[in-house]
Amino acid sequence: MSEVIDRPLRDDEKPAASRLRIVDCDVHPSLRSTDDLNDFLPKRWQQHLKEYRSHLRTPYLFTTPYPRSSPLIARRDAWPPTGGPPGSDLAFMQKQHLDPLDVEFGILQVLDLFIFSQQNLEFGAAIQRAINDWQLAFWSHRDPRLKASILVGQDGVDLAIAEIERCAKIGEYIQINVSPRANEPLGRRRYWPIYERAQALDLPLGIHVGGYGGHAPTGGGWPSYYVEEHQSNAHTIAAQLASLVIEGVPERFPKLKFVFIEGGFGWIPSAVWRMDQHFERFRSEVPHLRRKPSEYVRESFWFTTQPIDEPDEARHLRSLIEWVGIDRLLFSSDYPHWDFDDPRFAFKTPLTEAERKKIFSTNARAVYKF
Repeated sequence: MSEVIDRPLRDDEKPAASRLRIVDCDVHPSLRSTDDLNDFLPKRWQQHLKEYRSHLRTPYLFTTPYPRSSPLIARRDAWPPTGGPPGSDLAFMQKQHLDPLDVEFGILQVLDLFIFSQQNLEFGAAIQRAINDWQLAFWSHRDPRLKASILVGQDGVDLAIAEIERCAKIGEYIQINVSPRANEPLGRRRYWPIYERAQALDLPLGIHVGGYGGHAPTGGGWPSYYVEEHQSNAHTIAAQLASLVIEGVPERFPKLKFVFIEGGFGWIPSAVWRMDQHFERFRSEVPHLRRKPSEYVRESFWFTTQPIDEPDEARHLRSLIEWVGIDRLLFSSDYPHWDFDDPRFAFKTPLTEAERKKIFSTNARAVYKF
């Protein structure tokens, strides 16, 4: 959570965390309008976008029930003075976020146009390709601190592989992003060719929460309230972690790095404890696993920190961090969204300078090889 920032920070206000020059693993750029994509989208798909817009897996258009008090789930101070939605003005992002908080690198996470939920897989692939090019042209090439990701829809595996290969040749992307809500759980073999290419190219696989896979976002069905749906992000990530581990993906692709983004990390101990317990009881069902699930999690998975679970007792957060592993956590702010975590206040528990440096910088630098 944060206070509203409406002026540059003074030097005496910058704590150790910001002086570290942080790596922010979750920065959301936005299209000012879909016209931004015209230079990157073939005429056929430009016309398709104007005439038909999105055909999603969910039965209703614009179903994301974000609260009216935070339109576009954004901070109220994040609306650019030049107009357009939050995250659409680079100069304003630099002034409000990158410069005052000493962000050394910011990893772009694009959510526009329900990228991963398009039913028309060819249209989805065209949109993903256009947005991949737009990230470089509008953001990374204008500010080298901002790093782009290769967005692909994993339900069109052949299209995804072609886009990964195209972007890898460009050589400017630092990870491959897939949806946490595909048609099937992420551990299924139909998605393994993507994981094989990611491992071969030594690109981490980023999985950012959000979107709809055509299924209810909770195991109990469709929620009634935004506050209820927001809880489902952690459940979704936990389910996908179990799918990847139990189906044997890290066993098959031991060098592949997974980064779960915007799912928090408070749920990890209980989820992993339960997997380990069930593995001991039912290991004959999964002979392809040679080790306990917790061992795969500690070797192949990283987690961005936002939104941080904030217990009343700071020492409880400290215990949680120690169990998950300080080497497993990557700082993220979620700028410019309403539940943005300000690096000055994000960890309300004691951390040594060495631990703080790992979480705010060196862990991400190791994963993404900056």
